[in-house]
Parts: sequence; C-alpha cells; structure tokens
Amino acid sequence: MSNKPTRNDTLKDRLSRSREITITVTGRKSGRAISIPVWFVWEDEKLYLLPVHGSDTQWYKNVLNNPTIRVGARGAEAEVKVVLVTEATQASSVVEKFRAKYGTGDVKKYYSKFDVAVFAQTHSTPQ
Repeated sequence: MSNKPTRNDTLKDRLSRSREITITVTGRKSGRAISIPVWFVWEDEKLYLLPVHGSDTQWYKNVLNNPTIRVGARGAEAEVKVVLVTEATQASSVVEKFRAKYGTGDVKKYYSKFDVAVFAQTHSTPQ
C-alpha cells in the first residue's frame, strides 16, 4: 500500500508543473463520479478553482451538495474537502490569480461569470 503523505507530495509536485487538472465530483442527482478537466491555481499550499460559468456551473452545483472532490494531476491524485468562496472580494481575488496564470484574454474568453470560487488546502487533508 502506498503512503498517503507521499502521494500528496507527488500531487503537490505535479500541481506545480501542470496547467490543467482533473477534478472528480459526485453528481448531486445521479450519485455518480463525474470527472472534468479544469484550470487551477496552486499557491501557498492551496488549490484554487474557478467555475467557468460561476455558480451556474454544474460541477459547482454538485460541490454544493458534496464538498469532497478528487483531484488528479498527471497520474497523482488525492481526495480533498473544498471550501466555497461566495464573498465578492474573495472571489475577485481568485479571478486575479487566474488572470495572472492564464492571461486576462484567455480568462475573459473561457469564463463567463465570476460570482464564486472554490479552494482546498491539500496539506491537512484527512483521508
């Protein structure tokens, strides 16, 4: 069996070198695992996610129902509990992180609503 902290360290290493990850959420109606490729920002031991259509994004609606998601990056993965960011100033801060990483033009092109964000701290994840 693999040691979970080692797996988390591997995930952190891969997060630092990736532009896209896969998140797996539990469907709020179906109960099935749903995997989605997403952009992210990894900063100060925190994983920031920005739903493409804000609070209208399906994976975000699923996370409202079940805040535990699986994060995968280049073969490494971990289960994390997420925190929903609904306060406007905090959500804007996450948007700025995305603009810094991916460029203002691409964020404007792919993201249509900026009312919410999501983050997870991976270093203290109980498994």
